[in-house]
Amino acid sequence: MSTVIDRTTVINPTRIKELTAKESELLNSKLVKSREMYEKARVHLCNGVASSYQLRDPWPIYVDHGKGSRIYDVDGNEYYDFHNGFGAMIQGHGNPIIGKAIDERFPKGTHFAVPDEDDYILAGELSKRFNLPKWRYTNSGSEATMDAIRIARAYTHRDYFMKIFGSYHGHHDAVMISISEDYDKIGDPNHLKSLPYGAGIPKATIPLTVPVPFNNAEAFEHRIVEMEKEGNPPACLIMEPCLMNMGIVPPEPGYLEAVRAITKKHGIVLIFDEVKTGLTIGPGGATQLFGVTPDMVTVSKALGGGLPMGVIGGTEEVMSVVEDGEVYQVGTYSGNPLCVAAARANLEQVLTPEAYAHFDDLNSRLMEGCTDVVKRFGFPGYAVGFGAKGCITFSPKKVVDYVTFREGQRSELNELCWLYAMNRGVFMTPGREEEWTLSVAHDYAAVDAYISAFDEMAHDLTKD
Repeated sequence: MSTVIDRTTVINPTRIKELTAKESELLNSKLVKSREMYEKARVHLCNGVASSYQLRDPWPIYVDHGKGSRIYDVDGNEYYDFHNGFGAMIQGHGNPIIGKAIDERFPKGTHFAVPDEDDYILAGELSKRFNLPKWRYTNSGSEATMDAIRIARAYTHRDYFMKIFGSYHGHHDAVMISISEDYDKIGDPNHLKSLPYGAGIPKATIPLTVPVPFNNAEAFEHRIVEMEKEGNPPACLIMEPCLMNMGIVPPEPGYLEAVRAITKKHGIVLIFDEVKTGLTIGPGGATQLFGVTPDMVTVSKALGGGLPMGVIGGTEEVMSVVEDGEVYQVGTYSGNPLCVAAARANLEQVLTPEAYAHFDDLNSRLMEGCTDVVKRFGFPGYAVGFGAKGCITFSPKKVVDYVTFREGQRSELNELCWLYAMNRGVFMTPGREEEWTLSVAHDYAAVDAYISAFDEMAHDLTKD
């Protein structure tokens, strides 16, 4: 659901800079212990963080604990958590149902590297939700997308594959291509460039990953035909059916259906990367929500109830290369008993129909509140969201792909919005470009706190 709002207010860039400086100074003054911890952490921990996506300038925010919808940093600051571990914690922090499942599993043993009962019960539940019969486990979303592409290559006997320009599918070499670049350097829609995202990507592998635009089925098929003429037909298209790396960009009506038809026509495996959308925007992710079933799906983040776990689902035909032993889909910790027990409890007892009704109710209130602020203050933007996910897109026109995202992007407003939220007890993603994620523990008070922070920013930014 999204509502585009026409821009009516010209926002003074100087005012944005003044408020950003003021709010940054205020936030840093509240994070004294985090700064002290950073000085200790950076001695042996690169940048003082466990992942580069946890960085923040001038120092990271260190969290002490979380409970329900809230988290508490080492300085004692309390926040409603709308970051939720990059969208993984829709169960809420310290969920007692997840805790009970872990407590009951732990005395029986935490690792064997052999299957147990929970493995096939969880696979059955996933099959019902995503309408795919065969499943395998991994330890993360990155592993899931990496193995899915390998399976697709083995099934089709092809090396090249396609992805959406601007999308992120994990940190393995093959997909660290064409994620974020100046839009005037990316090429035309019919022949977008394969551009490495950061250093360390082997030059020989870069041409094997072919980017195409989102919401443009015609350009997608044009590129396929071009590759076929070159003798390099693609093995698969891996895509988020609803983009989650540029705020939120939904598929235009008919687009996913067209992609499904085109991939079948050209013998290409269609992979839906639902690491972010799976279980968050609906009980069966985007696959169920938009009614288009791919050949394979990858799910992670919200699956494990806070424990590291990913899954790959597929058709009988595509997954036959795993069952026949052609592809070695392996991992010492894949199907770890603690993770699978937590995931089973999560799907059976936490992410119920009632939970999704709760998400829909809260998200409707949140988007309506943000839309009201946008209208009253004439902001260049709109609210968009599904299920537990949503965001405010600061753009004077609707974003449908990477080009329109970069053309309309207002990163300075994202930065200021993040600062206002943090200083008013609303924790958002430190990267400041991600969407919000609700949890079953969130309530109207949490939602209203988010809206209030946004309202205050809009007021301060547009007042005379």
